[in-house]
Amino acid sequence: MYKTIEEQVLKKTAPAAIWNEFIQHEFERLHSFCVLIYIASISVWVAFDLIVSFLAGQGFTWLSMVFMTAFAILTLVLLFTRKARHFNVLNLLFVATITLGIRLIVDGLPPTFHGVWLVLAAASTLYSASVLPLSRWSFFAAQAITWLVLNPFIHTGVDLFELKGVMTICYSVFLCSLTIYTFLKLREAKLYNYIMSRLLLDQAYNDTLTEIPNRRSFMTVAQKHLQAVPREHDHYLAMIDIDNFKKVNDVYGHDIGDEVLKRVAADIKTVMVQHEFARLGGEEFAIYLAGVRREDVEALAGELCRVVRDQPTQHPVTISIGVTRVEDGDTLNQALVKADDALYESKHAGKDRFTFHQ
Repeated sequence: MYKTIEEQVLKKTAPAAIWNEFIQHEFERLHSFCVLIYIASISVWVAFDLIVSFLAGQGFTWLSMVFMTAFAILTLVLLFTRKARHFNVLNLLFVATITLGIRLIVDGLPPTFHGVWLVLAAASTLYSASVLPLSRWSFFAAQAITWLVLNPFIHTGVDLFELKGVMTICYSVFLCSLTIYTFLKLREAKLYNYIMSRLLLDQAYNDTLTEIPNRRSFMTVAQKHLQAVPREHDHYLAMIDIDNFKKVNDVYGHDIGDEVLKRVAADIKTVMVQHEFARLGGEEFAIYLAGVRREDVEALAGELCRVVRDQPTQHPVTISIGVTRVEDGDTLNQALVKADDALYESKHAGKDRFTFHQ
């Protein structure tokens, strides 16, 4: 069954919004790894530059200092980069800079080594790009820049139609194809994992019928608010129950009952959009109002009762609400019990109203 569901999910094409969200998620998750790749690439470049500069008798030139300064600036910018779209551009600047720096080093070697070292350098650069959280356009642009700058047939004396040239072009094509395939397959696998993770989280923390958070989600978020120190203003917890809901199900059927549940959930979402709300189960809902005044809670509870009551529908319902102030020493379960007691008072007093726990 799991494999069937997975196949159905993965058959769907991910919309642009999911792609953008996925790319941003990957960049945030791999931000430290990106910094590590930059530092490792720079370290290797500096080591080879020093070797070529001194063993080849060139000396450490001012160009080396310029490239080192550019690398330091780009790495510093990466440390403060938080948007994936900015990283896509920044990485192209980094690729352009480091490939130019590599070309500088290779030009300092004997001509017979130019072709081999340019291909090796291109392999390292492209492999690094293939594991970074880049957009497709940024990755392919990095490919183009790499082969443009590190082309083993430009100023190297390698003839394309000689044995050495044919071997070089075959290896370059293989390398290019391999890195593209690796990049695309890795992205596809990561995207599928991301979609499946989102699906599982949605099912675990959202109510399927009403499309609002469920009890598990509410308890987690409410507990976080409850433990917040210091508190800004007061915290209130409200329990909501649909009046005579059993009668709705018995008279009109469960399909109409489901429609009523969805309609009430939509009203709660509209009125309580600034606060935490959830369906606890059955016809019961809960709301956690953090950092509010009592008069604000009264206004919101009254508005919610009115909105539900005045809905133009063939199957009108009303709701009862119980509200309690969350005291400093209260646990979440204690607050829920007090709100439930207040809800019982609303039911007992005639329904379609809200009551504060005394």
